[in-house]
Parts: sequence; C-alpha cells; structure tokens
Amino acid sequence: MGMTITEKILSRHAGLAEVRPGMLINAKVDIALGNDITAPIAIDAFRKAGGGKVFDREKVVLVADHFAPNKDIDSAEQCKLMRDFALEQKLTHYYDVGEAGVEHALLPEKGIVVPGDLVAGADSHTCTYGAVGAFATGVGSTDLAAAMMTGELWFKVPETMKFVYQGRRRPWVSGKDLILYTIGRIGVDGALYRAMEFTGDAVAGLSMADRLTMANMAIEAGGKNGIFIPDAVTEDYCRNRAERKYTFDTSDPDAKYHSVIAIDVEKIEPQVSFPHLPSNAKGISEVGDVRIDQSIIGSCTNGRIEDLRIAAEVLKGRHIAPHYRLIVIPATPAVYRQAMREGLFDIFLDAGGVVSLPTCGPCLGGYMGILAKGERSVSTTNRNFVGRMGHPGSEVYLAGPAVAAATAVAGRLAGPEQL
Repeated sequence: MGMTITEKILSRHAGLAEVRPGMLINAKVDIALGNDITAPIAIDAFRKAGGGKVFDREKVVLVADHFAPNKDIDSAEQCKLMRDFALEQKLTHYYDVGEAGVEHALLPEKGIVVPGDLVAGADSHTCTYGAVGAFATGVGSTDLAAAMMTGELWFKVPETMKFVYQGRRRPWVSGKDLILYTIGRIGVDGALYRAMEFTGDAVAGLSMADRLTMANMAIEAGGKNGIFIPDAVTEDYCRNRAERKYTFDTSDPDAKYHSVIAIDVEKIEPQVSFPHLPSNAKGISEVGDVRIDQSIIGSCTNGRIEDLRIAAEVLKGRHIAPHYRLIVIPATPAVYRQAMREGLFDIFLDAGGVVSLPTCGPCLGGYMGILAKGERSVSTTNRNFVGRMGHPGSEVYLAGPAVAAATAVAGRLAGPEQL
C-alpha cells in the first residue's frame, strides 16, 4: 500500500522504508525553531541537560518577533537571553530587530524551510511550512531543547485527512476564507493529531500566500500538520530563494486516508469567525449588524504583501469610519519595503490607518493594538479565544484582509461588495 506525502517525509527522515499511522518513530530534524517566548525556556532546558553545542548551527533558527522590539523589561530580558545564546552558538539564522519579521512569514520568504523538510518549532503555527510541501509541526520548548542538542525527535505518525477543494472561487474569497470555512465545518478538534492534506482543482489556483495562510491554521482544527502537494506554484516560489536542495514529495494513488472531504468552493463567500472559536465561521451575508472598533491586518496568517495589496485595493479612495482604528502590520522587513515602494502605506495612511513595524504584537495580546473591555476587533490573525487580544471582556472576529479592510470603512462587519 502507498503512503501519503506526510508519511513519506516522516519515513525518509526516520530512515525507514515505510511508516504507518500510529507508529512511533525517531526522525532527524532539518530545522529547529524558537522565538523570544519559547526559546528562552528551551535554552534553559538545554543548559540543564548538559548541552554544550547545538547539533548544527545552520539548522537551529531563532527569531525575536512576539514582543520585539522589546515591549518592556521582561521582554528585553527574554530577547537578551536568546541573543546571547545565538551569539555564543554562532547561529547562522538568528533574526533580531531590523532583520526580524514574524517567524512563519520570515522563514519561507528567506528559503530557510524548503520542500521535503521536517521542521519542529516551539510555536503552534509552525505548521505554516506545509504550504511548501514540508512536514512542519509545533512542539514544546523542552522538545525544542532536545532537537537543538541531538537533531532528532520522537514522533507519532498521524493519520491523514484529505480535503479536496473544487470549483471556482467567488470574488474576494481567499485562502483565509477556505480554511475558516473548513474549520467551521469540522470543528476545532475535527483533525485532532491528524495531517490535513489540501488538494483539488481549486487549490492548484491558489497563490503561495494563500497556501501559507491555510497551512498556518491547520492547528486551529487540531491538526498535527497541514500540507500541500508541491507543484509549479511551489517551484516558482522556491526556485530562487531556497537555501538548500529540496525534494518534491507526493501522495501515492493508493495511499490510505482517515477520511476524504470534498468542498465546493463556489458555495463559499468571505468568512468571519465569531468569538470565541475559529470554528464559529459564518458567511459575510449572515453576520448581521455587528459594530466593530478596530481592524488588525497582519500576522503570520495574513501579513504578506499579497494580503496588504488586497486591503489596499478595498481602502483606496476611502476613509475608515469615525472613531475606528485600523492597524496594518507587514509581516517582514521585505514586505514592509515592498508595500512602501508600491505606495500601499499612502493608501493606509490616507484612509486614516497606521502602519506598524513587523511584529506579532496584538495577535497574542502582546502590544500594538490591545483591546479594552467591551471592545471588538476584526483581525486577520488565527485565534479569537477569550482574552486573546486583550481584556477577557473583549471580542475578536477572524477574517481575511478584504473583510478586515471593508469593516474598517463600514464600522461594522462588512465585505467589499457591501460598501
């Protein structure tokens, strides 16, 4: 019997001819990733375990993005600890203010993660890299410490759920809308510890930015990883940026799946996930009159140049509603520069918004857009749990950049076609 793409990557990194769901394997890691929240814990565990040198200074990646530039004294101490470790270990890939961006946008952009990789990151949204055909999953900080020391980790091979997207997308429907709809359909534990394999004719027409968005949110359905079969879009994206040689894997025709779910994208309109779960997804025509105070456009989910272009297209020639806040956060320095060159900043500023430096910031309730009690924000981020972006009495509504921008203009939940 054949294997899925996830099983093939795991078997290769475990040095086995084949693997099957449920097997426990020891696999070699291509990239071990930490940030300014998780890496300090991993570094402490690394020291306590007697770690001297990391297994490979080119494969341990540290990015200061959650509270950087430093928000306060505590975050300054966290970043300093990580910075000192990176300098001590002579890490090739250490990114701080000026070079740092949101980690899950930065690594694909720089070609640090390539197709066929096995990536373990101490951040749940490490699953983003499945967009390029890598097996990527979030791990705990102690697991990261083990990976930094040995270059290996134990994994349980997950079952795979196959999602087949067919049909032609409606105007303004992006990868964010497809994944919000999917999570709404199966629930936040609908893919618990399973690989989510995204396929179908509609997927072939998705940009890499849309694929990164969808893979990013696999964890919001409980997925162990999200993954796309590499194709011409993948090759075009990776060809001139990949740091290493890469492997295009595919799923065998006779691979066994936990389930196969067909989704007709022609029936999907722009989505909004209501508080307090990503699975509370509704089409924009069903949201009713919901007043909003703030729009956040950015994050590892939707902070790429393609996302900013969509927002600018909606906002051009328009102004945000009175007493509204629009905060745009380019995910990386490269995105920041490109948006500036294209005149997108002028559009955002003319509309009454502000542009932030690259940071995770408000996504995790860090800074740069915290909500007060009773306030509501529509956000292109990935989670809308209670208190996720500020006060426990605030609310977060998840959407794509088109809806976030249109909502800023309307002052209530709205899509571009409702302006």
